[in-house]
Amino acid sequence: MCGIVGAVSERDVQGILLEGLRRLEYRGYDSAGMAVIDGGTVVQRAREVGKVASLSDAINTNPLTGHLGIAHTRWATHGEPSQINAHPHMSGERLAIVHNGIIENYQDLREELKSEGFEFSSQTDTEVVAHLIEKYYREMDNLYASVKAAIARLRGAYALAVVHSDEPDHLVVCREGSPLVIGVGIGENFIASDQLALLPVTDRFMFLEEGDIADIHKDKVVIHDREGTPVERKVTRFEHGADSADKGEYRHFMLKEIYEQPKVIKATMEGRITDSRVLEQALGTEAANLLEDVNHVQIIACGTSYHAGMVARYWIEELAGVACSVEVASEFRYRKHVIQRDTLFLCISQSGETADTLAALRQAKQAGFRAALAICNVPGSSLVRESDLVIMTQAGPEIGVASTKAFTTQLTALLIFTLALARHNGLDEQREADIVKAIHQLPGQVDQVLALDGDIAEMSKAFMDKNHSLFLGRGSQFPVALEGALKLKEISYIHAEAYPAGELKHGPLALVDSEMPVVTVAPNNDLVEKLKSNLEEVRARGGELFVFADQSADVRPEEHIHVMQLPSVHEITAPIVYTVPLQLLSYHVAVLKGTDVDQPRNLAKSVTVE
Repeated sequence: MCGIVGAVSERDVQGILLEGLRRLEYRGYDSAGMAVIDGGTVVQRAREVGKVASLSDAINTNPLTGHLGIAHTRWATHGEPSQINAHPHMSGERLAIVHNGIIENYQDLREELKSEGFEFSSQTDTEVVAHLIEKYYREMDNLYASVKAAIARLRGAYALAVVHSDEPDHLVVCREGSPLVIGVGIGENFIASDQLALLPVTDRFMFLEEGDIADIHKDKVVIHDREGTPVERKVTRFEHGADSADKGEYRHFMLKEIYEQPKVIKATMEGRITDSRVLEQALGTEAANLLEDVNHVQIIACGTSYHAGMVARYWIEELAGVACSVEVASEFRYRKHVIQRDTLFLCISQSGETADTLAALRQAKQAGFRAALAICNVPGSSLVRESDLVIMTQAGPEIGVASTKAFTTQLTALLIFTLALARHNGLDEQREADIVKAIHQLPGQVDQVLALDGDIAEMSKAFMDKNHSLFLGRGSQFPVALEGALKLKEISYIHAEAYPAGELKHGPLALVDSEMPVVTVAPNNDLVEKLKSNLEEVRARGGELFVFADQSADVRPEEHIHVMQLPSVHEITAPIVYTVPLQLLSYHVAVLKGTDVDQPRNLAKSVTVE
């Protein structure tokens, strides 16, 4: 989403800032701007709606020269895409600020500042922060102290970078729930929301932690933590090439992308949740209005994205109490529909160019749905441009045809959306806080699963000479079983089916024998005892069971039952965590069988035709 770049240097910074913005274009944005200080009494600023190229043209006509500057690409959350709403925002002519995130209490602060004589030219929450810092600057005459005083009054998620023409030798930055990194140079230093923006000028970085505030000079960086204690953050070197289309140390893109999941899940949640709640405005400027009276959610997707939608149905109906339907886009297009009142149309697509999903969206816009929400990984895609609300998954480029990190980030985005919708339907604050806490734990829990990679590789040997397999799950784990079966068939060419475990007696049990491995996901929820009964049904027919179970679920290894214990997780977030071992299992089976893991036969990454 929004992107930040900043620099303080002996050289002119305009080109550095502009290149940094170009490297952040993948995040999605609707406007771009830059502010530079040249030692004069005012800040030079340029802002343009549209692409970074438009800003570049404007700056070529009227250059912004100076040794200190900040720049920004904006995705609208407060106020429509326009020049007056674009960043940087200013208070007077001397203070400029760029901001990622959502300030939840901006309306109260805005009224307070207006009563004190501050005038507002935009609809953004960011301009409120600019005026608040300026208010304290008039009292303290110190930028660092003024920023520190201002952020103590902010509620929400933010990354801020602030400059003042009275102090033209440094910039002040801070972060709370939104990423910010410091690029370390020689006689110059930089800041950005993503280290990729700074690779042309440095490969050494310090990552700010939650609550940090930093004073950035050319020759020094001073950091204080939330309590005001001076701290040092480790300088790390960027080891991999800037090109995301590089396997690096991994044998296949798919494995690389599986291992990237802790990082991209974290990126998907950053700026969208605090410690205890979802920031609804992060879904779009009209989110509050469009979610207020939603009576039904219609989810449309294909393939892996369809499975993500199936998981979301469990969440939406349980947490929001809103009816939800999920349908394959190619089926939805070609039948007549009964559209319920106030239905939100939700499309899920990795590429944003999936032909059937796009066609369904365009059909829906003519059919009277309340609004369209897209969950997508590619900014600027057709799906993003044509939807009313958008949640970008921040998965980064996914090269492997079999989707992995796109799926888990889709689930993360869908859970955040569900909590926002549920709040409009009476979700208890404590329940929301508990689930948000569980979301924050996801990157660490996925890391714990990845640590089982060697054990899963060993387990995969049992599948090498098999031609068929069965995947079982109950409740929200049934779509996870479907996704596991899809992964196995996609890349290893083993025929795989998935069923709700309770359906075993209704047909699939006839297939079970010693040549049909049965994979089961068993988190410790209220269905685990019923699932254990289903496992015994398989075992009694000579089936070989491979169970991924919560370490507290008391599923024990026995003859013909192979158990892989996973960390205990919250029942709501369990589908995200339990997806990962199935990805690894499929990957290792495919490697053993010698198939083309990244480009399986007959398949394409983005299905742009019917």
